[in-house]
This record gives sequence, structure tokens and C-alpha cells, in this order.
Amino acid sequence: MRVYSGSDIGLRRDSNQDYCKTGIFESGAAWAVVCDGMGGANGGCTASSMAAETIAGILTEKYSAEMTSEQVRELMEQAVAAANGRVYTAACEDPSLRGMGTTVVVAIAVNGVIHIVHAGDSRAYLFEKDRIRRITTDHSIVQELVDAGQLTEEEAMNHPHRNIITRALGVEEGLLTDYNSLPFGEGAMLVICTDGLSGYFNDGDLCELIRSNSGEELVGQLIDAAKKLGGSDNITVAVIAA
Repeated sequence: MRVYSGSDIGLRRDSNQDYCKTGIFESGAAWAVVCDGMGGANGGCTASSMAAETIAGILTEKYSAEMTSEQVRELMEQAVAAANGRVYTAACEDPSLRGMGTTVVVAIAVNGVIHIVHAGDSRAYLFEKDRIRRITTDHSIVQELVDAGQLTEEEAMNHPHRNIITRALGVEEGLLTDYNSLPFGEGAMLVICTDGLSGYFNDGDLCELIRSNSGEELVGQLIDAAKKLGGSDNITVAVIAA
């Protein structure tokens, strides 16, 4: 199992409010956390870094190779809940941080299975056998319109409200997350990214970029591709390769 990641401020932002943590457990399982903060430069940076560091700390402290799939899920959800509580409390206690929050995608790959917990519009894609599949569903206004048949995916990419999300870590005392688990066999790759990347590419375009690259080179190529198309937001990518 291998894991790679990278983050770039992009071409139009004054700060990078994305934050990413990745690693390999002693047992060989891989993990990644990607967050995209919101709430101004100070709040967004604080929310994303606090959330990712909290989740990473809990995962590395409490993960065990003996865990069942259900226990892995519980650990991931507990880590996200703890991060939500910490960010929410910080926002309540400091007026300068009020309203801050962050998207979150957490993934653990172990024993031929990928486990994913997420909230917000940062995404996870599974690439295998030259095909790509979007694993996460955006928690956003435009995704709700797409689901209702009122927008196409292409229209959603350019909608004026495309950045309004309906779930974010740290905004409320409780957080509803989505969980997915899928087979993750040899040669498969999980690509996690913030909307600084996914906002520029449909699934087919991403598939072509992933097919042509791998490892650290893939991370760099994806970031560079988003910057060539404008780089209007921070761009963060994490890749877990089986």
C-alpha cells in the first residue's frame, strides 16, 4: 500500500485553507484525511488544520490491525465527531473564528477494502481497470438540484451557487456523515481531492489524467492541470494506491 499527497495555494488565493494528512499504519494499511476550510482566511485555515490533525491523531493512536470492518467504521466516525466538537467549540469561544468549518474526507484502506467517511463537497474517486467511479456524493445545493433532475452535471460545474455546501464539520454541535466501503484490489487507486480540482474536471477528464500518471507524479499532474485551467481555489490531492 502506498499513499501520496500534495496541496497548492492555487493562483488566486492569499492563503491555503486546505489541509491534508496521510500515512501508513504499522500493519501496512493506508489512511488519508483531506479538509477544505471555510470562514475567512483565519477561520478556514484553523478549521481545516484542527480537524485534520485531530482525526489523524485519533486514527494513529487507536487503529489496530485486529479491528473488524465495523470497528474501522466506528473509529473513523468517532474521529470525525471528535474533530467536529473541537472545531465547533473553538468557533463558539473565539469571536474571530465564529462560523468557521471545513469539509472532510477520511479514508482507510485495509485488507482489500477501502473505507470512506465524508461531509461536504470534497470528493473521493475510485480508479480501477481504466475506469473511474465517484464514491462520495457532494453535500451541496447544486448536488441536490442535480439529484432532483433540475441541473445536469455540466450545468452544476458552472452554477453560481456551486460553492454552497449543506454539511460541514464544525458548524453545528452534531454532524451527519456518509460512509462507504468498497473492494480495493491490487492496482486500484483512491483519489481524494478538494473542489479546487474537481471544479475543473468532469469524471471522464479526471479518468484520462489518472490513467496517464501514477504516484507522486499523479498528484503533481492533477494540481498542475487545475492551475492551467485557472487555479481559482486551493488545490489538494491525496492518493492511496493498492
